[in-house]
Formats: sequence, structure tokens, C-alpha cells
Amino acid sequence: MSYLYAAPEIMTTAAADLAATAAILNSANLAAALPTTAVFAAGADEVSAAVAALFSGHAQQYQVLSNQAAIFHQQFVQAMSAAANGYASAEAANVTLQGLQQNILGVVNAPTRALLGRPLIGNGADGTATNPDGGAAGLLYGNGGRGFSQSTANAAGGAGGAAGLVGNGGAGGAGGPNAAGGAGGHGGWLYGNGGAGGNGGAALPGAPGANGFNGGIGGAGGAAGLWGAGGLGGAGGTGGTAGGIDLPNQGFGANGGSGGNGGNGGAGGLLFGNAGAGGQGGIGGDGNVAAIGVRGGAGGAGGTGGAAGFFGAGGVGGDGGAGGLVGIADGGAGGAGGGGGRGGWVWGDGGAGGNGGAGADAAAFRAGAPVGFSGGLGGAGGAGGDSGLIGNGGGGGAGGTGGRAGLFSPNFVDDPTAPGVGTGGAGGSGGSGGRAGWLSGAAGHGGHGGDGGIGRYIDSAGNVSVGLSGGAGGGGGVGGDGGLFAAGAAGGAGGNGGNAGDLIGGIGGAGGNGGGGGLLVGDGGAGGQGGAGGRAVADPNDNNGIGANGGAGGNGGASGWFYGNGGAGGAGGAGGTSLTEDGSGETNVSGGNGGNGGAGGPSRLVGNGGAGGAGALGG
Repeated sequence: MSYLYAAPEIMTTAAADLAATAAILNSANLAAALPTTAVFAAGADEVSAAVAALFSGHAQQYQVLSNQAAIFHQQFVQAMSAAANGYASAEAANVTLQGLQQNILGVVNAPTRALLGRPLIGNGADGTATNPDGGAAGLLYGNGGRGFSQSTANAAGGAGGAAGLVGNGGAGGAGGPNAAGGAGGHGGWLYGNGGAGGNGGAALPGAPGANGFNGGIGGAGGAAGLWGAGGLGGAGGTGGTAGGIDLPNQGFGANGGSGGNGGNGGAGGLLFGNAGAGGQGGIGGDGNVAAIGVRGGAGGAGGTGGAAGFFGAGGVGGDGGAGGLVGIADGGAGGAGGGGGRGGWVWGDGGAGGNGGAGADAAAFRAGAPVGFSGGLGGAGGAGGDSGLIGNGGGGGAGGTGGRAGLFSPNFVDDPTAPGVGTGGAGGSGGSGGRAGWLSGAAGHGGHGGDGGIGRYIDSAGNVSVGLSGGAGGGGGVGGDGGLFAAGAAGGAGGNGGNAGDLIGGIGGAGGNGGGGGLLVGDGGAGGQGGAGGRAVADPNDNNGIGANGGAGGNGGASGWFYGNGGAGGAGGAGGTSLTEDGSGETNVSGGNGGNGGAGGPSRLVGNGGAGGAGALGG
């Protein structure tokens, strides 16, 4: 729908300007009429007479057209003036009607306001610094007021106001630094959406020698009533940066603050409506850039998706926040993904699980230090939500990638030729898939495991090499089960192990097991493939690296009790190779073993068992 905005005072001014312009043109036309319409011949000859007649004719035609234009101009000015007067009259009438409306509402709302403290019809007041929570709406109709967003440290955001019978809940306000966001208001009991939760406040940095503050938690989304959508969960705030080195008190710096967790999504309407998604977790705060042994803050967990009522989809889980960076220490761990919400009892898909946050890379180590530092762990993926009677299960979230090990110098304390030890962070495990609807629908797949982080170092000559111990790959998520008649879903693939250098590569993650077939009928899900083992690289001092073992394949899922085939086992992951620094093979360096294949799933009463997974070759 298109809208037109009119300003009567501007239209009146424009009409007056056009009228003044018309008066000037009319005066000019009258002044030019006599000299141009009656042109005398320059001589008595026929040519002079013809030229004079031509010019006179043109002037007469111009006067005719000018008169017609003047008439049109006058009509246009009259129309604009009339429109301006009409708009002005309408505005005046509206002011009167608004006053009448307010008077009527004042009379109608007075009893309920006196008895219950809220009107019968009307929107709730927005929160203020003095009263941060949004006001409740009218009992019959109106939207809840918005919560106040804070700017003062440690002051939580105001909660959104609740609706009455019909209306939307108010949004929660954002939290101040270090503080939580406000919860969204409840939607109307008959119809209306829940309000969104407010975002958590970003944390302040720590004082010298102190940890950074933790980020604020996101506010929960408001629930709907009978019919409507749940509100979104608020995002978590970023963790605070660690304080600097406190030299007068011999402090050595501190860790970064954790990111705030995301708020949970609001529940969907009891009868119909989708649930709200969970909020994203906040990023972890950075550690001190000049201190030794401090860590980056962990990322916040994603919020859980809201559950639906009878009809509607479950909310998607929020993603976990990434871990915080550091100066000279371990990287921060990634936050876990939020679980997906349950689908409707009668109809609706389960929400997908949120992805795990990535672990942060460890940063450079100063010369002469005895050890290296490790990358942050990847966050686990969230589980997918189950469905009810009819619908698909939500897919599991992927695990976060592990952080890379830090760059560091040789261990001058014990052995000037030996590098220190730093490992890549392990990848996060994938989330399990949600169950399919009992009567109909597909099960959710398991989430992919996160890849392990690589190791790395700087040798005594200052050359950067590709790593020491790589991080293990995360395990794949278990596939969701079928309902009564559906096939189970495939398990997620395991994450690949991180490449390494002087020591060993990261072990490949195991594949997730396949989901079970339907309770009565259905094939089992296939097992996920194991992740490949990480490659190792021998360092310049002939310290031979060892390739890591590949991950085992996941087992196939069992069939339904009456009929169905067992799921196939997943293939094992390839073993990691081991190479010299220049990439050439070396006979005295051992590669990793290939992963075992997963076992095939069993059949129950009628059906075939699943094939076993193939084992992988060694490196």
C-alpha cells in the first residue's frame, strides 16, 4: 500500500506563488499585445505587406494561446488552493476527533486503570532511564512498550511490556556494558507476536592486572499466546579485553572475558505460530597482548531455539561465539551452538541446531620461553530439534574449527635447537539430528565435526614451519531417529585432524553413528565418514613427525522393529602422511593408520543388515 503525505501550509504558499507568477506573465502579455499584433508594412509593395501580415498573425496566435494558458493556470491555482484548504480542514477535524478519541478512551480506560493499573485499550509506555521496563498494553488491545536500552555499566536492559488480548509484546532493551539484555514481552493471549530480547552489553576491559569483564547475556524472546510467533533471543555481548600488565604490583596481565550467552528464543503460539530463534553467543574478549600465560576469553553459547505449540516450526538455535584472541597464550575456546527448538505437536519441523564457534588461534610466543601455546577448542554444534506428529527433525549444527597453535621461538632454557610445544585446538563435535515426526517426516542429519587446528612454530633460524601437534577433529553428530515409519538420518562426518610438524598430526574425528529407523518400519541411517588424520612435517633438525590415525567410521543405525534394512557403516578416515619440511617423502618417518570402518546396522524382524564401512589406507 502506498501513502501520500501532504503539508497544507506548503501547498497554500505554492498556490500563492503561482498566482503571482501568472500576474507577471499577464502584464507582460498585455504590454506586448499592441506593438506585435498590429504591425505596419515597411513600404507600399506587396512583400512588405505580406511580412507585416505574417508577424501580426503570429502575435495574434500567441495571444490566443497565452489566454488559454492563463485560463489553465488559473484553474490549476484554484485546484491547489482548494486542495490545501481541504487538507487543512481535514487536519483540523482530525485534531478534534483525536481529542474526542482521547476523551472516550480516558473514560473507558479509567475503571480498569484504577482497579488493575493498566488501560483497556492502548499501547504500553516505553521504558525510561528511571523506569526501564516497558509498560503493559491495554487489556483488550495494544502493543507492549519497548524496554529501555542502557548506557550505564552493569545496568540491565529493560524488559519489554506484555500485550493484552491482542497485540505484540514489546522488545527488550539492550543491556549496558557487562549487563544482560532485557527479555521480550509476552504477545497477546489471543493474537500477537512475542517481543525480541535485547542484546547483552559489550563488556568493559579489565583494570591493569585484572581479567576482562564478561559480556552480558542476551535477553530471552517473548512467548506468543494462542496465535503468533515467538520473539527472537538477543545476542550475547562481546567479552572484555584483559587489563594490561600491572608493573607496580608485579602483575602479569590477565585473561580476556567470556562472551555472553545468547538469549533463548520465545515459544510459538499454543495453537499456531513459529517459535523464535536463539540469539548468537558473544565473541570472547582478547587476552593481554604483552603478558605471558594469559588466555583469550571463551565465546558465549548460542541460545536455544523456542518450542512451537500445536502447529509451527521450532526455532533455530543460535551460533556459538568465537573465542577471543590473545597476545602470548592459548586461544579462547569457541562457544557451543544452541539447540534447535521442538516442532509443533501436530505439525512442524524441528529447528536446526546452531553451529559451534571457532576456537581462536594462539598468538606468538616471545623468545626464550620454554613452551608454546595451544589454539582454542572449537565449540560443539547444537542438537537439532525433534518434530511432533508430522514434520522433519532439525539438522545438527556443525562443530567449530579448532584454533591454530601459536608461533613461538626455540626452547633456549633446555635445548636451543628444540622448538617449544604448541598444539592446535580440537575441533568441536557435531550436534545430533532431531527425530522425525511420528507419523511422517524426515529425520535430521548429524552435524559435521569441526576440523582440528594446525600446529606451527618458528625454528632457531627464524623460519616458520607448519606446526607441531595438530588438534583432533571433532566427532560427527548422531543422525536423528525416524518416527514410526521413517528412515533414520545419516550421522555427520568427523572433522579432519589438524596438520602438525615436529610431533604428530591431529587424530581424525570419528564419524557419527547413523540414526535408528522408525520404531515400526524404516531403514537405519548410514554412519558418517571418519575424518582424515593430520599430516606431520619433519623439522629442520631431523625430528621426524608422525602422521596421525584417521578417524573411525560411524556405525550404521538399526532398522525398525518390523521391517527395514540396517544402515551402512561409515568409511574410516585416511591416515595422515608424514613428510620432510620440503614436502618430499621420507622412509624413516611413519604415517598414521587408516581409520576402521564402521559396523553395519542390524536389521530386526525383516530386512538386511547394513554393510560395514571400508577401512582407510594408512599414510
